[in-house]
Amino acid sequence: MADLAEQNATPVWRTRLNDASDRFKSLPNNKKILFLVALAALFSVIVGAAVLNRQPSYKILFSNIADRDGGQVTAALQQMNIPYQLGDGGTVSVPADKVYDARLRLAAQGLPKAGGVGFELMDNQKFGISQFAEQVNYQRAIEGELARTIEAIGSVESARIHIAIPKQSVFVRDQQQPTASVMLNLFRGRTMDQGQVAGIVHLVSSAVPNLPVKNVTVVDQDGNMLSKLSDKDTAGMDQTQLGYVRQVEDGYVKRIESILEPIFGQGNIHAQVTANVDFSEVEQTSESYRPNSTPNPSATRSQQIVERLGSGAANAGGVPGALSNQPPSGASAPITLPPGAAPGTATLSGQAMGQSGALERDITTNYEVDKTIQHTKMPQGVVKRLSAAVVVNYRKMPDKNGEVKPTPLTAQEIQQINNLVKETMGYNSQRGDTLNVVNAAFADAAVPVTMQEKVTDYLSNNASSLIKYALLTIAVLYLLFGVVRPIVKDLVKPVEPGKKGADGRPLTDAGGRLLAVAGDDEGGAAAAAGGKAAAGTNADGTPENPKDAQMRQYNLNLEAARELVKSDPRMAAQIIKEWISSDE
Repeated sequence: MADLAEQNATPVWRTRLNDASDRFKSLPNNKKILFLVALAALFSVIVGAAVLNRQPSYKILFSNIADRDGGQVTAALQQMNIPYQLGDGGTVSVPADKVYDARLRLAAQGLPKAGGVGFELMDNQKFGISQFAEQVNYQRAIEGELARTIEAIGSVESARIHIAIPKQSVFVRDQQQPTASVMLNLFRGRTMDQGQVAGIVHLVSSAVPNLPVKNVTVVDQDGNMLSKLSDKDTAGMDQTQLGYVRQVEDGYVKRIESILEPIFGQGNIHAQVTANVDFSEVEQTSESYRPNSTPNPSATRSQQIVERLGSGAANAGGVPGALSNQPPSGASAPITLPPGAAPGTATLSGQAMGQSGALERDITTNYEVDKTIQHTKMPQGVVKRLSAAVVVNYRKMPDKNGEVKPTPLTAQEIQQINNLVKETMGYNSQRGDTLNVVNAAFADAAVPVTMQEKVTDYLSNNASSLIKYALLTIAVLYLLFGVVRPIVKDLVKPVEPGKKGADGRPLTDAGGRLLAVAGDDEGGAAAAAGGKAAAGTNADGTPENPKDAQMRQYNLNLEAARELVKSDPRMAAQIIKEWISSDE
């Protein structure tokens, strides 16, 4: 009776747990081993997947590192117990949370050594070193110092510089200028503008003697040319001129779109402008003369007057010879004196003119000639011609039914757009400017992406990860539903009356109590319920006496015990021993 009361007081979950434990003990050894192996494999797969997903992300510690330095760095990382990974191109990666700590600890050890040698290379010069080796060390020192200076720029992660210094010659005509190449490794997502690139170019040019700016080339890690090109392209313009043309064209486009977008809305206007810019440099010098003018309005530059006075016989003159020694003949023409002049009158020179004297007067006058000298230098970058094309989208207007439909613009509206664009771009028909305004319906730019396309893109981008997780999922499902589930199902399945274990013996719990015995359904059900007495009815329909019900249940249990003793005396003896050894 005490055992029945104890069985009734036991919780259901504990009874089920005891039943599962007893059933597991009754399983054959091969099934027990298979069940345990399946549980261990399932646990290993789950733990492995968790560890795989929790692997630390690695970040590049050093890149483009030499083999010798790479060996020293990895050895130091092993001593510091820091995991690392080696990649292509001399790349060493460590966990992201240990990058800066590893760099500081390696820098304290002077690693990597070959990454940035400077003028400290000249501190330990060997005695008797050759001039060539000394020159090479000096060149390496300059390259290292310049690389350190350039790496101080915020956008530059690392830099390498190669300087080519030609051999000096005693002949001036054979002198060659040095050249330099700069390789920049920029941080991810960083760029450099032309001002920064020009600063690097001038920095290198100023650090190397006789190195002109045009001989310095700067490229990034992708091989893109960052320095300005000195050579002309096929159009005859350098990069600066091409950039100026694009700037002029973009300026006109922005001006056109900014004046039309408030009217038609953003995205409904597209404009393109082509500018013909003249970059020719013209210097013109002209010298012009005006026609000769009358003496009165002309300016006198200089005047020369020469007077000579002749005195007849008083002064001998003429060509030496016989004719000169003969007396002069009589005058054939009368001597004409200036008006009002009498013999003995003073001449312009202040001398008195005799009666037989003759006056000779020469006057030379120089006038200034009109002269115009004009020196003209035409400006560069003058816009010679503009060509503009503007496309305007249809207006979205509601129709009679209230549906919004694209509606073309009227001729008056297009003419207004023409006038606005002409005023905005400074239209000049004399220089040959052209303008074309077109009204057309724009195609829908936003094409809806279907679910099938999204799934296809996701599968194509994550194929390797999906395959890995699919294999793990298949393994887990097989272990769970193919091995573990059938065994667990057998363990938690309710015991049928009269059912025996795998070894043919009746099932008992840990305390040796029967879980199922051979007999009628009523007795088996009563035993499976833990020996609980249920009140029934007599043959005449009257309620059965509780004492009679208990007695009947006692008889059933007694009969079950007898069957157990008959079928398995050894187990019965073991149960009795456990009862005797227990306190119950």
